[in-house]
Amino acid sequence: MAKTGVFDTDPTMVAKATELKKELQRLVKAIVDEDEFSVETLDRANSALCSLRDLKKKGSLSLKLHDDSVPFPQEFKCPLSKELMSDPVIVATGQTYDRPFIQKWLKEGNRTCPHTQQVLSNTVLTPNLLIRDMISQWCKNNGVNLKDPLDYSDEVGLTKADRDHFLSLLKNMSSTLADQREAAKELRLLTKKNPTFRALFGECVDAIPQLLNPLTQSKSQSEFHLDLQEDLITTLLNLSINDNNKKLVGETPMVFPLILDALRNGSIQTRSNAAAALFTLSALDSNKALIGKSGALKPLIELLEEGHSLALKDVASAIFNLCILHENKARAVRDGAVRVILQKISNRMHVDELLAILAMLSSNQRAVEELGELGAVQCLLGIMRESSCARNKENCIAILHNICFNDRTKWKEMREEENTYGTISQLAKNGTSRAKRKASGILERLNRAYNLTHTA
Repeated sequence: MAKTGVFDTDPTMVAKATELKKELQRLVKAIVDEDEFSVETLDRANSALCSLRDLKKKGSLSLKLHDDSVPFPQEFKCPLSKELMSDPVIVATGQTYDRPFIQKWLKEGNRTCPHTQQVLSNTVLTPNLLIRDMISQWCKNNGVNLKDPLDYSDEVGLTKADRDHFLSLLKNMSSTLADQREAAKELRLLTKKNPTFRALFGECVDAIPQLLNPLTQSKSQSEFHLDLQEDLITTLLNLSINDNNKKLVGETPMVFPLILDALRNGSIQTRSNAAAALFTLSALDSNKALIGKSGALKPLIELLEEGHSLALKDVASAIFNLCILHENKARAVRDGAVRVILQKISNRMHVDELLAILAMLSSNQRAVEELGELGAVQCLLGIMRESSCARNKENCIAILHNICFNDRTKWKEMREEENTYGTISQLAKNGTSRAKRKASGILERLNRAYNLTHTA
């Protein structure tokens, strides 16, 4: 009877071990058969051997922990992994989990406690030292080798030294200007390259206020340090990419006022990144409302009007996301979005993105009136004739549909276009399903008006 190995109980480990053995066999054969084998081949063979050794250790530990002859107390079991915890931590609801498994849960975008399903007020993980000491004592009494929590660094991405370094960088945000600059540059780089550093901001109380501390100083102290502002706003953008941080960032009182200041007074790179941060944060509906109330749409529209190529795409994306919320459409129209967007479209700048915004705004009565006053009908019909993009044509006809049904003074222009070029009827036949509906609706309205006029 074949001897049972440490990998036999886990198909995933079996497959990984087999793959490593094949790779090791190939590399060893190359070393033995070739007179001039490379150092790189030796290094790869050594790496494969180490990986196989680590896998074997992990398999041995798994068998040891699952040995039914040594059942462990239920309070030592992680509700997620159903295994003995090695680094128990407490979440906001008071439940205890093994750190790597609850971190994985949070990184997947979950904001609830897995056991109680309650929404977590924060994602801070507090070590449960009492349970950890009890587990350690139990393992010692029962001869079970408990995995060192630091061994999880490969799984969660950070070691204790990394966490300590992160905290020291935050501390430097309250130090001298030189320390602030150096720490800000490093945090910008770390949060760009390492998703786990982004997640740390959600685990540490007051991390975001600490990060932004230099920007809260008086204007006289900070106005000449645009590079520091750029690094901090960019770090804020980076950490906002983490879904778990969006709510935390948005509900930190100082965040939106500082982003608005950066939009108005920063370098063009800072202003672009501030717009990108608003776009990223506005993925959350509750943040859309907060951003709209903060007055962010006006500086975004002003930046759009300036037309810096570096910022245009981020600004347009932010405005689009924000205007999904009905109240923000009215704010955008009030702050001059229709005029600025139509001007850019007339100049054929970022037509795709801006048409999508204008189509959204055209459901607002004041926007329709303004479009009529600014001569939008001819501009939109011209784009429909010259564009090969089905989505652009769809957005144009959607805007024209709203104008047609709310401003009868524009019917004559549309009728003349149809008689000369057949632009609308062509779209009614060949457009997207939505475009066909909108074009057909316009033609029906125009024909009905024509028939009524001639009948009268």
